[in-house]
Amino acid sequence: EIFFTSGGTEADNWALRGALLANRERGKHIVITPFEHKAVLSQAEALTKEGFELSYVDVEPETGIVTPAALTAVMRPDTVMVSIMMVNNEIGTIQDIPALVAAARAVSPKVIFHTDAVQAAGFVPIDVKALGVDLLTISSHKIYGPKGVGALYVKKGGFRFGAITQGGSQERKMRTGTENQPGIIGFGAAAEIAKAQFAERVAHMRALRDQFLEGALSIEGVRLNGPDPLVNPAIRHPGNANISIDRIEGESMLLKLDMAGIAASSGSACSSGAIHPSHVLLACGYDTARASASLRFSFGASNTPADIEYVVEQVRVAIQFLRSLVPGGQ
Repeated sequence: EIFFTSGGTEADNWALRGALLANRERGKHIVITPFEHKAVLSQAEALTKEGFELSYVDVEPETGIVTPAALTAVMRPDTVMVSIMMVNNEIGTIQDIPALVAAARAVSPKVIFHTDAVQAAGFVPIDVKALGVDLLTISSHKIYGPKGVGALYVKKGGFRFGAITQGGSQERKMRTGTENQPGIIGFGAAAEIAKAQFAERVAHMRALRDQFLEGALSIEGVRLNGPDPLVNPAIRHPGNANISIDRIEGESMLLKLDMAGIAASSGSACSSGAIHPSHVLLACGYDTARASASLRFSFGASNTPADIEYVVEQVRVAIQFLRSLVPGGQ
């Protein structure tokens, strides 16, 4: 049930295209959220040019939570596939995938359900049987494995699923071409380590993230984007923080932080060079000004409390400097 790919992007693309083209006679309607990774968004939009129809399920304002009622409200008799990411890559929202699968199946028992779990793997418990999904995407480098390798879980039975490449017998003729064997071996080793260190890593990252938020949110004009982990830690990735800073563009903050040796992001990492506001924040109801003034910070196994103290102080220094350039000062 596991097929290796070049990464999460390929696996997401294959999940949608492989399922929809193989089940075209069952329906032509796709349901996704507006804050999926670009790999899902772009492929879903591309499929509309091939006769499929696309609907976006509304997400709860600010938190980005998808409710079962919102999902079933956009489903139709010809809905063949639903794709909802398990953990959002920008604001860290954790979806209740089992509840969403159950709701979708109550409307259409044969609907194919895919979840992009790239951000979840290693940091949020994943049990494909408990989730009830048909397709699930993961990526190696998100769990400290090699870059350039990912995997797609394809549940046996219940639906047809097709290859999108031809010309070889690799991966049981489903994903042709020579496999990245060193990458796959590294991916497997990283998965074993991630499982063994799961509780330790999650606790470490959550402590660092909460330390960062306590310091950053004490700065005037800094606000949290997405669900509040201090209220309910179960609905946000333990290593994710996303903040907005009043009256300061996110790109300006990135430049100042970069000079201080700090890597952050405005929008998703795959489009960090883009100057347009985050589509995720816009989908969650944040206005353009706030979305443009937002930054994402991610915390990992190698970070320390001392790192967080430094980052918070440099965020404070950068804000003071940039505000001093604005007419009216502070």
